[in-house]
Amino acid sequence: MKKILSIITLFICLLNPVFADDGNKNYFYNFFNNDSKEIRSLLKAQVKYANRTNFKKFISTYDESYLNADGLDLEKYSNLVKDVWNSYHNIEYRLEIKNIAINDDKAIVEVVETSNAVIPAEAKMEGTLNSISNSIYYLKKVDGKWKVYSDKVKTENTSMLYGDARFLDISLTAPNEIEANTEYTASLEFVPPEGVIAIASIANDKVEYPQKQAKEVFRKLPEDNILERLFVSNSDNMNEYVVASIGLTKADITDLSIKLSLTGFGYQITRVNVIPVKEDRDAENNVK
Repeated sequence: MKKILSIITLFICLLNPVFADDGNKNYFYNFFNNDSKEIRSLLKAQVKYANRTNFKKFISTYDESYLNADGLDLEKYSNLVKDVWNSYHNIEYRLEIKNIAINDDKAIVEVVETSNAVIPAEAKMEGTLNSISNSIYYLKKVDGKWKVYSDKVKTENTSMLYGDARFLDISLTAPNEIEANTEYTASLEFVPPEGVIAIASIANDKVEYPQKQAKEVFRKLPEDNILERLFVSNSDNMNEYVVASIGLTKADITDLSIKLSLTGFGYQITRVNVIPVKEDRDAENNVK
């Protein structure tokens, strides 16, 4: 199930559902239609395979032509899944289907996905991983069976927090969407525990695989507990992650000597989808 990574303009094929006019009939047609039931079964199977880390069966639910909105084909996405499962063995995935629209042999499914885990840390601090995303799946019928051939993440927020950072109420805000090569502001806010020195950084980077390490410049958290940074979205029409890194330290003073000890650290991550500028969209349409 994804996501710790997951428009490029691949999905201009928005499908219109062919349902009856009456609202109640729409609902019952959608719920009891065989294709709808098969799609629900497929996505439930994905969750089951992911929770069991059954890679072979999980990937079998995707079509060979798979290419998602971040530009990952099936090979890159498969490697991403393997990396995540090798790093975190006990992630619990859940998926809620919000809507299904079917048009002949294609379908669009809106979902809310969550993942949670207790994670190890080199610093021997207990950590937690929590992620939530709103996504759209694109499916098609292949030899009588539904397969996922693309998807895009509309919103995504992930936290990996260790030690005392697990108990912080952290707010990381950035626009969900922004045009390419456009300024935007990201803001981090949290109240550190009393007697603790908090440092933090905010960086941004493109959504890609392998993921590159964002450049971090740590600063002491200001007195108003708000750290802000101004970014310019990339001109490559690639989606971005805004990554906030947090460190908590406590000072122990003994015999005029000061010893700093790390009490918590973590990362808060949010997605910013980059919209191609109008000129780029026009050029793509002319090519087509």
